Amino acid sequence: MTMKKLVVIGAGMASGRVLEHLFERDPDAFEVTLFNAEPRGNYNRIMLSPVLSGEKSYEEIVIHDDAWYAQHNVTCRFGEKVAAIDCARKVVIGENGEVPYDKLIIATGSAPFIIPVDGHDLPGVITYRDLEDTNAMIETAGKPGASAVVIGGGLLGLEAAAGLRLRGMDVTVVHLAGHLMERQLDESAGYLLRKDFERRGIDVLTSASTKAIVGNGRVEGIELQDGTTIRADLVVMAVGIRPAAQLAREAGIEVGRAIVVDAQMATSDKDVFAVGECVEFQGALFGLVAPLYDQAAVLAENLLGGEASFVPKELATKLKVTGVDLYSAGDFNQGDDREEIVLRDATAGVYRRLVLEDNRIVGAVLYGETADGPWFFDMIKSGADISDMRDTVIFGQAYQGGEPLDPMAAVAALPDEAEICGCNGVCKGKIVNVINDKGLTALDDVRAHTKASSSCGTCTGLVEQLMVLTLGDKYNPAAVQPMCGCTDLGHDDVRRLIVAKELKSIDAVMQELEWKTSCGCAKCRPALNYYLVCDWPDEYADDYQSRFINERVHANVQKDGTYSVVPRMWGGVTSSTELRAIADVVDKFDIPTVKCTGGQRIDMLGIKKEDLPAVWADLGKAGFVSGHAYAKGLRTVKTCVGTDWCRFGTQDSTGLGVRLEKFMWGSWTPAKVKLAVSGCPRNCAEATCKDVGVVCVDSGFEIHFAGAAGLEIKGTEVLCQVRTEDEALEYIVALTQMYREQARYLERIYKWAKRIGYDEVRRQIVDDPERRKAYFDRFVFSQKFAQVDPWSERVSGKDKHEFKPMATLSLEAAE
Repeated sequence: MTMKKLVVIGAGMASGRVLEHLFERDPDAFEVTLFNAEPRGNYNRIMLSPVLSGEKSYEEIVIHDDAWYAQHNVTCRFGEKVAAIDCARKVVIGENGEVPYDKLIIATGSAPFIIPVDGHDLPGVITYRDLEDTNAMIETAGKPGASAVVIGGGLLGLEAAAGLRLRGMDVTVVHLAGHLMERQLDESAGYLLRKDFERRGIDVLTSASTKAIVGNGRVEGIELQDGTTIRADLVVMAVGIRPAAQLAREAGIEVGRAIVVDAQMATSDKDVFAVGECVEFQGALFGLVAPLYDQAAVLAENLLGGEASFVPKELATKLKVTGVDLYSAGDFNQGDDREEIVLRDATAGVYRRLVLEDNRIVGAVLYGETADGPWFFDMIKSGADISDMRDTVIFGQAYQGGEPLDPMAAVAALPDEAEICGCNGVCKGKIVNVINDKGLTALDDVRAHTKASSSCGTCTGLVEQLMVLTLGDKYNPAAVQPMCGCTDLGHDDVRRLIVAKELKSIDAVMQELEWKTSCGCAKCRPALNYYLVCDWPDEYADDYQSRFINERVHANVQKDGTYSVVPRMWGGVTSSTELRAIADVVDKFDIPTVKCTGGQRIDMLGIKKEDLPAVWADLGKAGFVSGHAYAKGLRTVKTCVGTDWCRFGTQDSTGLGVRLEKFMWGSWTPAKVKLAVSGCPRNCAEATCKDVGVVCVDSGFEIHFAGAAGLEIKGTEVLCQVRTEDEALEYIVALTQMYREQARYLERIYKWAKRIGYDEVRRQIVDDPERRKAYFDRFVFSQKFAQVDPWSERVSGKDKHEFKPMATLSLEAAE
């Protein structure tokens, strides 16, 4: 049976969700061709704001990558505009040729509205709708002293303003209405929002109308109707959108304000359907993601022969700006037949307003505390009578009945239809069902299968509570636990915010991220110190007091209080001179035990702390540097003799191991890192159980990663095979830098790789040469500041108090 031909115009979030439903239900129902004017596929446009601010990368917001389209045999015509639709012949006419269809989906979205004032077409005047707009803003923001004006104080305008401010620009928001986000907020909440933005250093002008945009060859500023002028290197138009319906109109399809569809998402042509921001249903337009996803589910069901109908629902809004807690749902306008309940806490910056009609909540505005938003939203949708809780409803779900309610019980009381994730339109019932059906126990797995909590993250707490309710003791919260008791943030959020907010000291992190303690603790300080070292290698000074004892004294403490010292032996290779020097040190300091390690080094155990600098001084004269056997860093590169001596050797494994170690030593990493290079598949250096391993073969070098041989035993995964040593070095260094930048403190490579997915590692390191080169370059840059031997520093007197006995220090203090 020949598959029907489905052509989709527009690779956005609505059409992407249609395809997901189709492929899940019947992957062989249609032969799909997908047009998109952008040179890429489906990504989460809601999350462009975090990309602009630097909190996320574009790769993190991709919904469907090339592999997904290939897996489902989608013919992708990205970067190709559709010129026309010929409904009579049932063909779509693209710039590069015609494509016939049996069924057609139009998902052309919307286009930004441009205010037709003088100068609106000057270079530097842009809209904010897609990745190109975002990248243009980032490029301008990178220029020293650059300033921006954002015209429009709605959702998009404010998200753009916040992102540009985080990029270091001076930003002014110009808004025509009397308060910000007037469509979603009342005046009081708008006032609080304005204060929040002004505290961020963003100027806000309301009741302000733009007269002209000025500039000579490029934008230089704007002029307001009252004569005020504002300098600007960038003007962002965020004043509204219009459905992109021209293509349908020219094809003879019925168009009102947008493409008119019925409840089955069908247009006036029975074989043409439409979804998303380009459609009009019963006179209404749709711009938020929840109804778009509802439309997608209805259309997919009907394309497969079902009978589903689209029913518009009440909508809720959140602002995607880190640190701004705002929630708006329903209709909050005043009326003669309506009453309101208001709660204010000026000190805490909290404002709540409920609009009631016939003892039912019809609208809610929350600012400062938004955890009860889904509960209020559910009551708006269900039309629940709140007569019995009239006096306490404003305090939220936890305080009904006069006694505080366990938060878990509050979540348990939500119906299955309650929306948990607004960004992706995911309800409680779907999350619970997927957890049970697929046996999920980790938050990352729930995100992968439902998309809940995968975008802005504000619903993460609710999703976790659902997992606890559903799984009980089986729930594995490790991935989302706070770093420690000093903060509610997890490692991933802290890492992201350090970069996004350009925090470059531990004090700055604790202040800006609202640490609960004054100085942190033994859990968070070492982690913060590592993240800052990694992210700002040229600006942050390593705080050795924030390291564990072994890293502070550059030796491993033993159970009797003495220390062990392991000098570095490049690739496990040594010489008679080095061995004599070690022997002399052993004799001179009466070191009781000398042992060969599993990493092809020599360990001297039983050294007194006060003798460490002198031991290092003698070892340094023989050319030794620290082996970092104590470090969260590169420990060892184990090698076999390879082609130099072995009759089975296929490549110079010793030479490559030495080269890797000399290139990478000194780099701090989230946890210890061990490498190995085996000269042939006999694998004498045990490369297939290391963090990173190389197995030499006749045709080159097979690179492995994510092995373990400690408390957990795990063989490696194959990354790829390369032909030359130079390539092997580049891939291994890039992989290490990716791990450095993405892993949580104390997370070994094998745990990190399993968490993010082995295929994701391959995608970034093997399949994306530009990204691989960028990782490599950042590692090389950081090594300029890392390859300093700590032993020689201490020999020269740095931190010498650390190695003096307490009695000596006490006497010096008394003197």
